[in-house]
Amino acid sequence: MNSDYSAQNIQVLKGLEAVRKRPGMYIGTTGIDGLHHLVFEVVDNSVDEAMQGHCDTILVVLEGNDVVRVEDNGRGIPVDIHPTEGVSALELVMTRLHAGGKFDKKSYKVSGGLHGVGVSVVNALSEWCEACIHMDGRVYTQKYRIGVPESPTKETGETSRRGTVIRFKADTSIFETTTYNFDALSNRLRELAFLNKGLKITIRDERLSTPKVHEFKFDGGVKSFVEYLNENKTVLYKDPIFIEGTRDGVDVESAIQYNDGFNEIMFSFVNDINTREGGTHLVGFKSALTRTLNEFLKKSKQAKKLDESLSGDDVREGLTAVLSVKVPNPQFEGQTKGKLGNSEVKGIVESLVNEHLELFLDQHPEVINNILEKSVLAARARIAARQARDATRRKNMMDSAGLPGKLADCSEKDPALCELFIVEGDSAGGSAKMGRNRRYQAILSLFGKMLNVEKTRIEKVVTNEKLQPIIASIGGGAGNDFNVSKIRYHKIIIMADADVDGSHIRTLLLTFFYRYMTELIERGHVYLAMPPLYKVSYEKKSFYAYDDAEKDRILAESGKDPEKVSVQRYKGLGEMNADELCDTTMDPAQRNIIQVHLDDAVEAERIFSTLMGELVAPRRAFIEANALAVTNLDV
Repeated sequence: MNSDYSAQNIQVLKGLEAVRKRPGMYIGTTGIDGLHHLVFEVVDNSVDEAMQGHCDTILVVLEGNDVVRVEDNGRGIPVDIHPTEGVSALELVMTRLHAGGKFDKKSYKVSGGLHGVGVSVVNALSEWCEACIHMDGRVYTQKYRIGVPESPTKETGETSRRGTVIRFKADTSIFETTTYNFDALSNRLRELAFLNKGLKITIRDERLSTPKVHEFKFDGGVKSFVEYLNENKTVLYKDPIFIEGTRDGVDVESAIQYNDGFNEIMFSFVNDINTREGGTHLVGFKSALTRTLNEFLKKSKQAKKLDESLSGDDVREGLTAVLSVKVPNPQFEGQTKGKLGNSEVKGIVESLVNEHLELFLDQHPEVINNILEKSVLAARARIAARQARDATRRKNMMDSAGLPGKLADCSEKDPALCELFIVEGDSAGGSAKMGRNRRYQAILSLFGKMLNVEKTRIEKVVTNEKLQPIIASIGGGAGNDFNVSKIRYHKIIIMADADVDGSHIRTLLLTFFYRYMTELIERGHVYLAMPPLYKVSYEKKSFYAYDDAEKDRILAESGKDPEKVSVQRYKGLGEMNADELCDTTMDPAQRNIIQVHLDDAVEAERIFSTLMGELVAPRRAFIEANALAVTNLDV
């Protein structure tokens, strides 16, 4: 027997030790997203009560000292002694993994928290936690330190209310940060309120001298959700089409509304969980929509304008839709619950959507005429785009490299090691080419005004002379043809001047990536370069400052003779020579770059539509509302 490896080397983790040992297995990350996950685990329990009809009010409070309190007016976690475990049900729920009331379908027909690890994981990863249950006129409490009860559950008073209150302080030894982001939490809570019509969810930030409060309550449910998403768009008809039904124990809710834009906005949920990767419910929805509109096309005058059937992409151009299903026994693919796998749900959703949609459109001929007119135009544009792509491919086949002339490529062939800098202008592009590491850094220079893709169809995008070099350089295609596995660089860095024109270029590029190469952002491949604003020179030494505060600090700390100090304000990247650009903006050992994240798809959708869309009034309102938040604006 190997003396270095025996029974004494086998560790047995008891209670919640496993959670503290490997927190990422339970909450994904110990960063800000994992911290927020703690809040959502507690809130999800309250929402599950609401889904059963036992709760209509939830309050989330961010207290001082990084403490969170979540209250609801549900039934309250049971406090009676468990018949086999000998402790209160509350203690079991708070301290044991896979202990809860969601495994049989008597207490909860459906729920989002299916693994029974939610609140016990929160308890395990908190310095301290306390539960307060209001039930049957009595108050019951129990307190915990690092997941361990300080004492048994005890009755502590009388009450006229009911429900559960959970307070906790996340463990600073586990999390990278314990400072909660109010807006990020608000966005998810708004989403939950949309998905549970009539449920009031309030979040209050008591860390501020004047508490900030957001209250969400939507009696229209997913209809209100779609109206919210289309708020700054021109819609083809006023009220969203609402679909609701139950079949074989599965509840289906959906709202559909078209706008005059060219992008598809589709959010799907299972038991209030955002299924970002789709699944069988979404496949059923899309199939029903395509089939139904093709059936109506056959009977319409629009059929003469098209020689082929409408594709799924055609019927979803300009579509804004929310699909929410409640499934008693969902089977999710992957630990993140991002994709539904239940095969039976496809047929249920498809038949329900087909029946309700057909009935509605039969009764509203003006709506179906508007939708078909838009879908046929989309189909014709798709055919034109296909022809344009074929022509581009033929052209590229004649060009031995198939890469744009403005691209100074790198020699490294492993995409994971390669960086592409997208630079605006001749002088900046020239400096970047001279200052780069030719082995793994490529430079693509752009010239002139870029296309705003928010106002443009795909066929204009793939043939645009400013965007074609970007599409060809990155290598993964664009739009529905985009394949992130084929990209040639895993870091795509937008390098633009630190002024209004540079901000505009960054915004146009980000809009393009968001609309036509979404996975680039989702997978963290897009970055913003952060060139310095100032160069402070003294004798033969140079210091770089990225904002006014850093410049002032350099001047104050140095004790330099003011008459011998030179401060240069960079107005553009072209003012830097190759060495300066390399040292400050391109060298991985010294540069500052910001990774672009897509934390909240709903808000990203609204902001891109507001800032880059056709309507002027919402854009003006956004600018006026956020003008005071701008700290550095060159004019």
